[in-house]
Parts: sequence; C-alpha cells; structure tokens
Amino acid sequence: MTSDLFEWEPPQVAVGYTPDVVGRGGLDSQISRLVGRALRDCRDEGKGSRADIARRMSAYLDRPVSEGILNKWSSESSGEHRIPLDAFIALIDATQANALLGFIPSMFGFAVVPEKYADLIEIHLIEEHERDIAARKTALQVRWKAKR
Repeated sequence: MTSDLFEWEPPQVAVGYTPDVVGRGGLDSQISRLVGRALRDCRDEGKGSRADIARRMSAYLDRPVSEGILNKWSSESSGEHRIPLDAFIALIDATQANALLGFIPSMFGFAVVPEKYADLIEIHLIEEHERDIAARKTALQVRWKAKR
C-alpha cells in the first residue's frame, strides 16, 4: 500500500509549453499553434468554448472579440491576422493557460516561474555568490602565505 519512492517526480517549476507543442516554422505559425492549443485545452478541460473565451476576452479588453477572430488567430494559414499583445494577455486570463506565459521569455533564454519560488531562487543565487567569495578568499590567502 506504499507508493514507490522512485515514482515521485518534482513539480514543474517553470511554466511553458514543450517544444513539440510550439513546433518549428516561423514565429507567426508558432504563435498560432499556441493560441490554438490554449483554446483546445480550455475546451477539453471544461473551462469554456471559443464563444465563452471570446466573451471573457471582450470583457477583459473592454472591446469586442469574436469567436471568428479567435479562429483566425489560431489558424496558421491566416497570415493577415495575428493576435495583438493585449489580446494575448486577455487570452491567458480567459483560458487560464499560464503555459502561454513562458513562450516569449523562452525565446531569450529565460523562464517564467511562480512568484512563490522567487525567494528560493534568490537564496540559491546568494549561496552561489558566497561560494565564489569563499573560493576567492581562499585563493588570496594561499597566495599571501606563499609570498611570506
């Protein structure tokens, strides 16, 4: 009745979709795929249809967003219709697809982590700095003793 200790996996710290979801190709195609994935996941998880998402986005942006425009934003073949940044933010809010937050930072070598981990990360950085200082201090002490 006990669970196997080796079955445990650490929780995902950084948010984002895996590279297989983003796929290859141009930036516009990647964004369309992400929009489509967020819409599908929202539907599949019972959080709302495209019409529901469009209504929530409209309320968030205080301007109309239609189901049709969501379809265009999620279509790779709709080259003239790209989701604006404010609508991308509203999409994250409406779908609760926090994995979308990781897309842009990942392009620049950064990760998005929940705020609850910020202090832990800073502690780790301080500890690394303390180790660097200790190593530098040791090297200087050795050099000083060698000169005597």
